[in-house]
Amino acid sequence: MAAEPQNGGAIEQQNGAAAAKEEVTRVIFTAVKPQLFVEAPKANDAVAFYKAAFGAEEVTRVNHPKRKAEQEIPLILSVELKLGSVSFLVSDLTDEDSTLVKTASTGCVFCLETEDVEAAIAKAVSAGAVAESEIAEGEDAAAAACCGGRVGKLKDPYGNVWMICSPVKKCE
Repeated sequence: MAAEPQNGGAIEQQNGAAAAKEEVTRVIFTAVKPQLFVEAPKANDAVAFYKAAFGAEEVTRVNHPKRKAEQEIPLILSVELKLGSVSFLVSDLTDEDSTLVKTASTGCVFCLETEDVEAAIAKAVSAGAVAESEIAEGEDAAAAACCGGRVGKLKDPYGNVWMICSPVKKCE
């Protein structure tokens, strides 16, 4: 009769420690790019909004290959926009995507960091965003959750929530 492993051995095997002894291929991700879906055919308008409101730069654009004859403008499969050092994608939500994205509200909030919160909010509002709150200080729960500095909350014309935050002050 073979000796049974002690509890520690069974737990290690269950949690994958045994697999760690084998050669494991290391996977390195080079970027994370959130993808925003907007109701078709509004992605082109959303791209224009993000450029006007936040100063986003367009990196690439891929139009949807299945353009319906009645559409004046092609649907957007994806537009990559760059904000600071981060990229994100904007796409038209088509019937084919509905299984990927169940609802327009995904529970995602974007935090943008800037030294001039007031000017950033004013620019976004003038481009069509709606200010959802007064600018709050870091002691406020919503502000602390985002970045700990000054913060204002916006909703863009496509239902996405953006927190405009000042940089966190480092504790000394």
